[in-house]
Amino acid sequence: MKNGRYVHLFFLDGVGLGGDDPAVNPFVTAHLPHLTGLLGAGWYLSREPIVNGRASLVPTDANLGLPNKPQSATGQATILTGRNVPQLVGEHYGPKPNPAVQAVIAQGTLFREVVQAGGQAALITPYPQGYFDAVARGKRLLSAVPLAATEAGLALMNADDLRNGRAVSPGFTGQAWREHLGYTDIPLLTLAEAGQQIAHVARHYQFSFFEHWPSDQVGHRGTLAEAVAHLEAIDEVLGGLLAAWDDENGLFILTSDHGNIEEKNQRQHTRNPVPTLLVGPGHAELASQIYDLRDIAKITRTFLGLPARDFS
Repeated sequence: MKNGRYVHLFFLDGVGLGGDDPAVNPFVTAHLPHLTGLLGAGWYLSREPIVNGRASLVPTDANLGLPNKPQSATGQATILTGRNVPQLVGEHYGPKPNPAVQAVIAQGTLFREVVQAGGQAALITPYPQGYFDAVARGKRLLSAVPLAATEAGLALMNADDLRNGRAVSPGFTGQAWREHLGYTDIPLLTLAEAGQQIAHVARHYQFSFFEHWPSDQVGHRGTLAEAVAHLEAIDEVLGGLLAAWDDENGLFILTSDHGNIEEKNQRQHTRNPVPTLLVGPGHAELASQIYDLRDIAKITRTFLGLPARDFS
């Protein structure tokens, strides 16, 4: 792998690029100063790439040539493998991987490729003890991302990692761990501090992955006002993260597996393109190589100097 280079993949579940109706799309009324300052006004309405000195945004196809609506398991597996997983298994499938998706993940993902190349990789989203207990009892299935991490021989992060600053809560601040999970000693972070911590932790790995699933939950269940507030919180996190980011050595990738939150007149996934945001060395050239979710793995391999893989 290329010395000194590292990639962080900031994954937002269920975030697409929608229309301009403020009664439907929470992006229209949300106050997003950090993303707007980075990409310009109305960036969330673009269907063409936006490229400037620091960043590139590419509307990215999540449908992968199949009908119906994209789903989490196949979309996430596609991001991590560079393979058209819905096509391989014959359908968009989710939320958790079925045996067919599990088999594709078992054949290798970015986590394993980095480890096999001698690098360090991590899923920096932690899990509470109850999660591990449920998995051990067979009461809970791993979703695609933690399955990919464990298939690469990586240990999933836990409360101790969160407590000691090696991980960041999927809800960013750690408040839910205190209030709902009983971990009263978990440090509380501001949103900006959470972003800064993600940037700091990412420097310790050649490839790291942060999984934020509450965005999809808000898309399915939340109100329009809750979706607006959620997007504003994400923007605050990204403000802190990008302020602390090493643009000289680190490639920051933000992407999603399918749309959802951008259409609050319904509660299902959408077929809208998803936003892929790149910040870091050569971002414009890398952005020019992105069309659909398969290309996230391709540009990661290119940036890190991992062997290219041809799945055509």
